[in-house]
Amino acid sequence: MSTVLSASHVNKYFYDPEKFQVLKDVTFDVQKGEFLSIVGKSGCGKSTLLYLLSTMDTDYEGQIEMAGTPLKGRNQDFLAQFRNEHLGFVFQFHFLLPEFSALQNVMLPGLKLGKYSEKDVEERAMEKLRLIGMADFARKSASKLSGGQQQRVAIARALINDPTIIMGDEPTGNLDKANTENVFSIFRDLAQKGQTIIAVTHDPDFADGTDRVIEMSDGMIIASHENKVQ
Repeated sequence: MSTVLSASHVNKYFYDPEKFQVLKDVTFDVQKGEFLSIVGKSGCGKSTLLYLLSTMDTDYEGQIEMAGTPLKGRNQDFLAQFRNEHLGFVFQFHFLLPEFSALQNVMLPGLKLGKYSEKDVEERAMEKLRLIGMADFARKSASKLSGGQQQRVAIARALINDPTIIMGDEPTGNLDKANTENVFSIFRDLAQKGQTIIAVTHDPDFADGTDRVIEMSDGMIIASHENKVQ
């Protein structure tokens, strides 16, 4: 197994209205192809941690290394390019552009990366839509899709640049039980194909199905255990 993400001795403070420590000496590694969930009560620091790992917030103490690249002290241009190449995001809300088709939405990060021609990006986007069972809806505008379908398109969009890691922030938080199970099984299949996934979740059933659970409380990791996934 190779380590794709390493966080060591990460501390984070908020200063408003007074200094408050949100993350306390957080240290852990993530292996390639691991499906990891981060759980804990609201306010325990899990979303803040995800925000740091995603390189969106650079104000912290400690080290975060991803895909062999130390990320501390990098400028915003470097980090924006790094994010586009190495990270895919799936949020609680899908953030699709409603007037764009499913296919166009999936293509956007691929076009932004600028690595492939538009034709190649379109082919790659179709391949990702096929992977998540949404190819038949490629030309449909995002606003005409159901909530579960929109979230699946958001997963295809996260996959378009073959990211090192997919990060999910409550990726099933807005879905009913059937769609939650559908989205979860897509993640499970992706992980089995070698895709690394880190998801912050409130859903105990979702967490129980992942390879490993990191539990946080008051800004600290208080437990980390592997699940015996069927």
